[in-house]
Amino acid sequence: MSETTLLSKTIVELDELKLVGFRVLCSDDQYIIEIPKASLRLSEHISEIKQVVNPSQHYGAFVVEVETAEKDGYWVCVEVKEFEDIPSGMITLTVPSQCYAVTRHKGANYKIMNSYNDLHKWIEDNNYSRLKDKWHLERYYSWNDTENVDIELFDTINK
Repeated sequence: MSETTLLSKTIVELDELKLVGFRVLCSDDQYIIEIPKASLRLSEHISEIKQVVNPSQHYGAFVVEVETAEKDGYWVCVEVKEFEDIPSGMITLTVPSQCYAVTRHKGANYKIMNSYNDLHKWIEDNNYSRLKDKWHLERYYSWNDTENVDIELFDTINK
């Protein structure tokens, strides 16, 4: 049996993020399988990336309502201070400074949608608007055990 812990919700503004990693592009039902694979691959190649801010912290980035093919998919990355000598096969992504509603999900990765649904309800109850065409983030603290992940969820909002 796996438990899910949903911690308190808050509003934060993050500065611009420079990310380097891998883009995952697959059918919707395969992301739950492909994202952990990409995280493992990123961990295996972390030493090839220059100027990494925190090698033990991965980011996921995605746009909810995609208008262009360039923004479709899910990016598994690490933050870097500056882009320098990007390894072959990896991508760069710059996420602008944005405001987010944030909560933390601890539990099975397949239960993450429950945490998102709770966060979305909180956003609505507090009269914020979700910005579905902007970059949303997930900051991974623990991802190796899919039954017990620890992820901070950043849902982009308009304050």
